[in-house]
Amino acid sequence: MFKDPTKLDSDIRDHLNEENAYQKALMQDTEALQKTLFAEMKSRIKEDDASIPVKDGAYAYGSLYEKGGEQPHIFRTPRDGGDKDILLNGDKEAEGKAYFRLASTDASPDHKLMLWGYDDKGSEFFTLKVRDLNTKTDLNDIIVDTDGGGAWDAQANGFFYAHLDENHRPSKLFYHKQGTEQTQDQLIYEEKDAGFFMSVSSSALNDFISIDINDHETSECWLIPADQPDAKPQLVLKRETGIQYDLASGGDVFYILTNIDGAKDFKIMTAPTNAPQRENWKDLVAEKPGTLILAHGVYKDHLVWLERNNGLPLIMIHDRKTGEQHAISFDEEAYSLGLQGSAEYDTDTIRFSYSSMTTPNQQFEYNMATRERHLLKTQEVPSGHDPKNYITKRLMVPARDGEQVPVSIVYHKDTVLDGSAPCLLYGYGSYGITIPASFNTNCLSLVNRGFIYAIAHIRGGKDKGFAWYENGKRAQKTNTFYDFIDAARYLAEQKFTSAEKIVAHGGSAGGMLMGAVANMAPDAFGAIIAEVPFVDVLNTMLDDTLPLTPPEWPEWGNPLASATDYQTIAAYSPYENVSAQVYPPILAVAGLTDPRVTYWEPAKWVARLREMKTDSNPVLLRTNMDAGHAGASGRFSRLEEVAYSYAFALKSAGKLDAEPFMAK
Repeated sequence: MFKDPTKLDSDIRDHLNEENAYQKALMQDTEALQKTLFAEMKSRIKEDDASIPVKDGAYAYGSLYEKGGEQPHIFRTPRDGGDKDILLNGDKEAEGKAYFRLASTDASPDHKLMLWGYDDKGSEFFTLKVRDLNTKTDLNDIIVDTDGGGAWDAQANGFFYAHLDENHRPSKLFYHKQGTEQTQDQLIYEEKDAGFFMSVSSSALNDFISIDINDHETSECWLIPADQPDAKPQLVLKRETGIQYDLASGGDVFYILTNIDGAKDFKIMTAPTNAPQRENWKDLVAEKPGTLILAHGVYKDHLVWLERNNGLPLIMIHDRKTGEQHAISFDEEAYSLGLQGSAEYDTDTIRFSYSSMTTPNQQFEYNMATRERHLLKTQEVPSGHDPKNYITKRLMVPARDGEQVPVSIVYHKDTVLDGSAPCLLYGYGSYGITIPASFNTNCLSLVNRGFIYAIAHIRGGKDKGFAWYENGKRAQKTNTFYDFIDAARYLAEQKFTSAEKIVAHGGSAGGMLMGAVANMAPDAFGAIIAEVPFVDVLNTMLDDTLPLTPPEWPEWGNPLASATDYQTIAAYSPYENVSAQVYPPILAVAGLTDPRVTYWEPAKWVARLREMKTDSNPVLLRTNMDAGHAGASGRFSRLEEVAYSYAFALKSAGKLDAEPFMAK
C-alpha cells in the first residue's frame, strides 16, 4: 500500500476522507487565518534563493529555487565562479505528481555523471537514475526500491546502493555497473538481522567505500577499496552490543569516533588504513564526560569535530601535524551550530552555519590554519526581520528528580510576561536527537501574535551528553514525559504563560510524547498537536512483521522477549492508556503512505480518545492522502500544513483574531 496507495481498501479511504471533511468543517472559521499565516510565512522566504556553491574539483556545486517554484534545481559553475549550469530541474521532474521529493545528488569522481534519487509517493522507496551532465539527459539505468543514496566507485564505472526489502528495510547492498539492468546487479553484502539498518558511503578521499550497519546502540563497518569494487568487504570490528564506531579516512590513517572502552560521550581514535582492526586502535582525543562528540571530519592537515556541552554546540579544530587544538564558539545564550565541512580533502577551509532563535542563519567559511572567519551568506527575510524585536532565553527547569532540563524560548519584546501569553511548547526526546535552538521563520507568525515559542530539550535527546539519552529510553522512558510536563508547569509558574494557554507540539516520536503527556497530565496543556504520532507503541513493538519494529527494540525494548519491557511500554503507550478523563483539544496529523508511523496509529488513537474522554473538546484527524512521514514535499505546500497547525494553536489559545505586533 505504501508503494501504491491506490490499493487502499475503499472503506478505509472513505473513513479517512470523512475524518478530513470533519476536521475541515470544525476548522472552517480559521480558513482566512490559514491563508494569512501562509502568506506571512511565504513572505519570509527568498523565493529565488540560491546556495553558495561548494568547490569540488574543476567545479562548484549548489542548489537554487526559482520564484514560485516548489522544488530545488541543482547547478554547477566553474570552480572559481561563472554562469550557473542547471543539471537538474526539480520543478520539471515533479510536474504532474501529487508528491515529489528529491533525494541526494552525487556527481561521479570524473564529474561526467550524476547519481540522483526521488520518491514520488511519500513511501520513502526511492528510485535512482544516472544523468549525463553534458547532455542533461538520464541514461537507461533505473534502480528502484532504494534508500535514495549511493556511492560511486573510483573510476565511475558504477555505484553501490542499498536495496529496500518489502518491509522497507535496507537489507542488501548491490553494485550496479553502468549500462546494465538492475537484475544483473551484483550482491555485495546482505544483512540478515532484521534489527539492523544498512547504508553505504564513500570517503572524502574517494579511497574507500564504507558499508555501515547499525541499530540505535550498536554499529559495524565493512570496507571496500573504491578502486576495487569487486573486492571482498573487509570487517573493521565485529558488532558488540552497545559499541558504536564511525570511520573517516585520512590517507594512511583512519580517525575513528567511538564509545568503546566505556567512553560514553565518545572519543576519537586512530588506526592504519591497511590494518584498521581493533588491536591497532590508539587514543587520540580523550573522552570528556558531559561533552558529547557528535560528528567528525578529516582533511589533509586537520581533524575537525562537533561537540556539545550542556546543550550548546562547539566546533573543535585539531592540527594533524602539531596536535594543537582550538575552538569555534559563540556567545549567545542559546544557538545552533552546523558543521558542513568541505567536499574536498586537500583544503584548509571548511564551512559551518550559525543561527539562534533571533538570528537568521549565517554561513561562514573558516580557514583552519589562519583561523580567519569569513561570512559567506546571511539568510534573507524578504518581509523584514529585526532581531532587536525579539528576546531569546535559555531556562534551566528543575525536573521532579532534581535534574535541570534546558528550555530555549523566544518571544516578542512587547509580550507581557504576566501569565496571559499563550505558548507553543515543542518536544521530541527520543533516539538521542537534539532539537537545535535555531532560527525558524515560521514560528514568527505565532511570536508576533504574542506567543512564547519554547523548545524543551528533554531526556531522550543528547542535549546534555549521552547519559541524557540513556536516561530517557527503555526503562527510563517516563523521564522524557515528566521532563516535558515539568517544563510546561515551570513556564506557567514563572508567568511566561498559563496552563490553559500552553499548546504542546511534537511529531513522530515527539507525537508519542504528545500522546503520553495527554494521558498523564491533561490539565497542564490547553491543546495538543501530534503530527504523525507514534501512539500505538505496544502493538507496534509486538508486531515484528512491521517495517521498523526489530530495529526499534533497542530504543523502546522488546516486549516479545521481555516481560519487563512489555510492562514498561504498556504503562505509557498512549493508545493503551487513554482513560475516562478530560482531555484538551487535540489535533492529530497523519500521512497515508507513511512507512514509519502507519496511518492507522493516529486513526485508532483518535477513535479511542473520542470513545473514552469525558469532555466535549474536539479531537481532529487530518490525513494527507498524497504524502508520507515528512508531509507535503514542496516548500510552499509544506507551509500550508504549518499554517493549518498554527491556526489550530491560535484558535485553541483564544487568539483567532490576534493582530501581529508588527502591524500595530
